[in-house]
Amino acid sequence: MVSFHLLTLIIFIPLVGCLLSLVLWRHPNQVRWVSLIVLLGDMFFAFFTFSYLGTAAGPGGAWIVEERIPWIEYFGVTYSLSLDGISLVLILMTTFLGVLCVLISWREITTKVASFHFFLLLTQTGVLGVFLATDLFLFYLFWEIQLIPVFFLIGVWGHDKELRIHAAVKFFMYSMAGSLLMLIAIIGLYLIHGSQTGNYTFALSDLMQTHMDLGTESWLYAAFLLAFAIKVPLFPVHTWLPDAHTEAPTAGSVDLAGLLLKTGTYAILRFAFPLFPNAAQRSVPILIVLGLIGVFYAAWIALAQKDLKRLVAYSSIGHMGLIIIAIAVWNNITLSGAVLLMVNHGLTTSALFIMVGMLSERTHSREFDVLGGVWRQMPIYSGFFLLFGLATLGLPGLNNFVSEILILVGTFKKYPIVAVIAFFSSVFVLIYALRMIQDALFGEPREEHQLWDITPREALILISLALIVIFLGLHPDPVLNLLNNPVQVLIDQAGRVMTAQVM
Repeated sequence: MVSFHLLTLIIFIPLVGCLLSLVLWRHPNQVRWVSLIVLLGDMFFAFFTFSYLGTAAGPGGAWIVEERIPWIEYFGVTYSLSLDGISLVLILMTTFLGVLCVLISWREITTKVASFHFFLLLTQTGVLGVFLATDLFLFYLFWEIQLIPVFFLIGVWGHDKELRIHAAVKFFMYSMAGSLLMLIAIIGLYLIHGSQTGNYTFALSDLMQTHMDLGTESWLYAAFLLAFAIKVPLFPVHTWLPDAHTEAPTAGSVDLAGLLLKTGTYAILRFAFPLFPNAAQRSVPILIVLGLIGVFYAAWIALAQKDLKRLVAYSSIGHMGLIIIAIAVWNNITLSGAVLLMVNHGLTTSALFIMVGMLSERTHSREFDVLGGVWRQMPIYSGFFLLFGLATLGLPGLNNFVSEILILVGTFKKYPIVAVIAFFSSVFVLIYALRMIQDALFGEPREEHQLWDITPREALILISLALIVIFLGLHPDPVLNLLNNPVQVLIDQAGRVMTAQVM
């Protein structure tokens, strides 16, 4: 084990910004600048980790860095953080999107600015903690921390006063219901392991060695899976997501699509399958079916949307369904593709939400009946919108294509029929993505608007996203190389059962 306090810094640096935003609450511009500087510092530490430790590996290709400090020893709770390649790529994405959230809120958020940035930064701490915690008590603590600030981001700074409260409460109730069931399952697993070994602990590595009969394991796994499926969200527990996205401020939508959804898929990958491999094996057909339904259902419903932001929200459900299929198949290729798609979806969908926010700021509408003819007045904006729209539909040379082709190839090796069905879903994705581009950018303007092209601040945001989207599309090796060892470790941990399954 390598003792290193860099992980603690990465998690808790945003809390410094939280405190400063409260101190400076009377000075909105100072709050914005302080929040930006704090998150830039956090991103620096994340990229420092990538630069100096990204090629390292722990024993057997496991953890790159670990921190472990006794915390509540009486109950076996340890302050345990661990970093591997999977965690590393996700914290890189998280810190980068955190910076963008501050930048995109610079003009959009004009009321309660200090409180907004307090909750925005608190969300960062919660998400980063989820990606790094390897003690289930600590993991659950961070899991709950990320829920509370997003509730306020939607409920206070959402668009429509009545609808935003409804969306926030719906998000909170769904998430809390799943979280409480998971807490019961964590306590149950803790007690079962302690009764067997005399060692009462919440450590992930120890709990993976717990022996259970299939019935007990299945009930505990179901509780974990439901909590994570709600956050993904997986069909049919997805209904909170479109409402939350529609009403959330732009930064809230970026947090939801780019960060919170990924904590659900990450938790399935890191906790649910390794802790309960036998129950996970038996759930594979169900997960594949629900993933396929989600892919087709989301694409079909997206075609009927009249609100541009709601269309992008439904596209997220489809992409997350594909990630669930990849995790269920459980081989090296699909797991690498799943993690890469978590990152790629986080970038491209966040970019689209950001661009919808920019357009809404200018037209005061997101309805297709109002939009149209944007290319004539905003050619630079439209070029970026076209790029991210094509990335979403999986155009070769852009980032989503690489991850999606990995998932399809890996799935085809094991379940050819599933891969073929998933491939044909791309036809529906193509239709709604092209419809989004056509109705928003081209044709005659449906209403007269005085539009201005992107500002320097907006250009900085979009150029940084575009460069990463193109880089990962043409040269994904730096990320895939980080994933090789940790993916193999996951295969070794739970794969002895998973790879032996026959669907």
